Amino acid sequence: MKYSYEEIKKLVEKYMQDEDESPVLIAIDGNCAAGKTTLAARLQSDLGGNVFHMDDYYLQSYQRTRERLRETGGNVDYERFKKEVIEPLKKGEAVGVYACIHPDFVLEYRKTLEFKRLNIIEGSYSCHPYFNSPYKLQIFVEADYELQIERIRKRNGEVMLQRFINEWIPKENEYFRKMKIKEKCLQIKM
Repeated sequence: MKYSYEEIKKLVEKYMQDEDESPVLIAIDGNCAAGKTTLAARLQSDLGGNVFHMDDYYLQSYQRTRERLRETGGNVDYERFKKEVIEPLKKGEAVGVYACIHPDFVLEYRKTLEFKRLNIIEGSYSCHPYFNSPYKLQIFVEADYELQIERIRKRNGEVMLQRFINEWIPKENEYFRKMKIKEKCLQIKM
C-alpha cells in the first residue's frame, strides 16, 4: 500500500500528540533521487523539527577500506551517526553536525542543532539495522528507474550519472534487498 503525503503527515502529527513528550524520530529511506530530501523538507516546513541528512555521514578517508566498502550498507559511517545523532536525540540533547566533505573525506563542522522533539532523518541507509529501529515511523520513498535516472542526470550531470548507475544504485539495491528495508517501512511515491 502506498501512502499519500497527507496520510504520512497525519501519522507524524499523531506521534507528536503523545503525552510522554519523548523524542519523535522519523526515518526516510529509499532510492537515490526518489524525493527523500523533498519529503523531509516538506514535513519540516509543515511540522517543524530538525532534519538530518545521511549524506553528511560518508566514510572518512581512513574508513574507506576494501572490506568496509564491500559490506552491505557499509558505505556510510553508521557508527558515527548513531553516536553523534541518534543517541543525543534520544536523551533530548542538541546535536553538532559534522559533514564528511568530498574529495578529501574529512570532517567539517556545519552547525549545532538545538534539540527539537521532531527529528527527521533522511537518506539512503537511514534505516540500517545497526540503529536498532529507534524510529516512531520509517518511510520508504521510491521512484521508477527511468525517473530516477532522469533526476540524477539533471541534478548531477552525465559523468556522475555513470557512477550512480555503476556503483551507488547497485549498492543501495543490495542494501534494500538483503536487509529488507522496503518491507519494514511505509511506502510513499513522490
